[in-house]
Amino acid sequence: MVTLDDALRDAAGRLAAAGIPEPRREAERIWAGLTGRELGAAFLARHDLFEPSEAIVFTEAVSRRSAGEPLAYVTGRCGFRYLDLRIDRRALIPRPETEGLVTLLLERVTTGMVADIGTGSGCVALSLLTEGRFRAVTAVDRSAAALSLARENAARVGAAPRFVLGDLTAALATGSCDALVSNPPYLTDAEHAALDGSVRCWEPAEALVSGADGLAATRALLSDGHRVVRPGGWIALELDANRAAASAAIAGSQGWIDVTLARDLFGRERYLLARRSES
Repeated sequence: MVTLDDALRDAAGRLAAAGIPEPRREAERIWAGLTGRELGAAFLARHDLFEPSEAIVFTEAVSRRSAGEPLAYVTGRCGFRYLDLRIDRRALIPRPETEGLVTLLLERVTTGMVADIGTGSGCVALSLLTEGRFRAVTAVDRSAAALSLARENAARVGAAPRFVLGDLTAALATGSCDALVSNPPYLTDAEHAALDGSVRCWEPAEALVSGADGLAATRALLSDGHRVVRPGGWIALELDANRAAASAAIAGSQGWIDVTLARDLFGRERYLLARRSES
């Protein structure tokens, strides 16, 4: 049998040949993700022997990563805020920017009824359930496969949102929510085609592409969201920074008030927050 250090050295060579940056570090990330260990534990365990069954799983994972599959899909795990979630190709890989969307909404509302539109892995809905004091959280997605993954994650973290299979807000009752939150698709077909292959070839296009101008989902959420959100309630959307001003203009035209654009950690206008008037 080989030691962990032997396996990591071999994996690093294969990853380097495939053009993966920081191949040794990436090999350690794969090992840590598969085993649920901390990244630094690889050094302490470097002389441990690899069981044959472990070696097979690790070797297969390295092959997948060498073929360009995103690390999160290879390990099947993704951290989001305080949660350790299962992730695979049924849903978009949660990004750090989306963590900021949760923070911004929680600064405005923590109780009542909230709906997460396009829930994907369930990362936003489950964060709101575990961090807020909401009476109920509804997780909506038009993909049955994504909802299946979100249900698995709900069981994983011990939370129980209401799951709804539906397109955007169409399945929600009038005046049923104190807040809507969404990281909707916001790219055009041309922009999707220009994405790095690690995203374009692996992550679900329906979670990324939204009409000829990239604003179809945003426009629909701001339009029908005014029906779904109760007077005084909130809507919080993640945006493409290049469409922030256009999104704010749409919000204003749909009667939303207190429309605010907030910046992400990189200084880009990434979020829109707005309130429904009391009238």
